[in-house]
Amino acid sequence: MGVVIRTAGEGDRELVVRLLDEAFQDDPVSSWVFPDAEYRRRTHHRLMAAFTDAVLADGRIDLTEDGAACALWLPVPADGQTGDESGEDHREGADDGPAQVREAVDPENERVELIARLTDDIHPSGRAHEYLWMIGVTPGRQGEGLGTALVESVLDRCDREGLPAYLEASSARGRRLYERLGFEFTGRALDLPDGPRMWPMWREPRPPATA
Repeated sequence: MGVVIRTAGEGDRELVVRLLDEAFQDDPVSSWVFPDAEYRRRTHHRLMAAFTDAVLADGRIDLTEDGAACALWLPVPADGQTGDESGEDHREGADDGPAQVREAVDPENERVELIARLTDDIHPSGRAHEYLWMIGVTPGRQGEGLGTALVESVLDRCDREGLPAYLEASSARGRRLYERLGFEFTGRALDLPDGPRMWPMWREPRPPATA
């Protein structure tokens, strides 16, 4: 039986935030952003809410019908700007995005802002692509192939449309999974200060299968 996937809407916001909060509580990057475990349990959901709101506004959240897994995707045009194309004011707002997230989520925590700036710095530009910002599976359902199904559904579309895809793997295990899906390490890792390594990964679209 296949995995049923739908597009999340505003009514799914709290479900998505809760799912991401649970899925990433022990993630190496989340643990770096919020080093104290007790503080992370109280605060981490705010960061997941900020991410959810950003993608609901400018991208797409795919959600398994049973609510056990979700994937956050942003379309990135060739100029690297996400969201609307309204001009100078929008670009200035985007430039302040990391600082605005920090102010909204945890003003005293500079790592909330730093992680956004560091990942922005290594993000490829010059070609339109789909950006897998986050993918989360509720802890009790991991290992069932839900995440793979979510990613493959978008990669199939990327292949049909000739679009590359990009992500940052936050663990060596995640890197191996994405390699199986056709992603390749870009060659420039991101070592967070006094923290874990992230692996930027790029996938070229695959040509259609021939009969």
